[in-house]
Amino acid sequence: MDLNLNTDSVMNVRPDADLLIVMGRRSYLARATPGSRFHTDLGYIEMSGLIGKPYGTELKTSTGQSFLVLRPAFRDYTEKLSRTTQLIYPKDAGAILVWADIREGKRVLEAGTGSGALTCYLAAAVGESGHVYGFDVRQSSIEKTRENLRMRGLENRVTLELCDVTLGAKPNQLDALVLDMPSPWLGVTSLKGNLRPDGHFLAFVPTMNQVERTVGALLQAGYVRVEAFELIQRFMDAKPNATRPKTAGVFHTGYIISGRNTLLDRPFLPPPPPRPLASETVTSQDFFDSLDKPG
Repeated sequence: MDLNLNTDSVMNVRPDADLLIVMGRRSYLARATPGSRFHTDLGYIEMSGLIGKPYGTELKTSTGQSFLVLRPAFRDYTEKLSRTTQLIYPKDAGAILVWADIREGKRVLEAGTGSGALTCYLAAAVGESGHVYGFDVRQSSIEKTRENLRMRGLENRVTLELCDVTLGAKPNQLDALVLDMPSPWLGVTSLKGNLRPDGHFLAFVPTMNQVERTVGALLQAGYVRVEAFELIQRFMDAKPNATRPKTAGVFHTGYIISGRNTLLDRPFLPPPPPRPLASETVTSQDFFDSLDKPG
């Protein structure tokens, strides 16, 4: 499916347009191919009957089941990607784009493309004037990523290469590094020279020991504003006078580690906090708050 990020002003379904079909809590990606049928366990849909209908229309399947026709959003495509590795969830992808400052015109290196879900988010964010350099050590991942990019019309924004970035990589003057690989700490020093002096580093890892080793490597290499965190997504079961959190949710998926590059090749030691005056009272909370201040 060629990705159309709702940039056109057409409000009616056109022939061969991508569609999001919503049936209650379930949704499907489909294509409005004239003369075809889309089969579900609640009946089939004559796709020719959708052409010319306004988006948002309620229609019926062959068994009388109601469904709605919408234009797919970007996350609808990425959530249904053909994949061989763990998918980057939208909650993490959004934070990655913000913490790594990925936007129009940026040059980004991604190591560990996997199936290309994050690559698609990065390519969409950098726009036509930016570029993504995607690397992986597995040829199968490179091919799967290329396939998913092509299906979404984003392949011209990405250069893919089989490469172990812990041994170095070619692109220079990069605005951001995004590492989704088992040993991101090995890429901290090997890629530091590829990154602009104040560029952004970001890694996505599943375990605490990876966080510790990556954070330590960043600090030793002169990176600043080093942070590590995770995001928990919990949906609400909203009912009149009975709203509560759902028991299911998207809990631990991975930890995000971020930092800013500098020209230093050693740890940056900030000045110690000022000592309180004799008349000031320092509480235990003041101490713990001081630990959270970025160094």
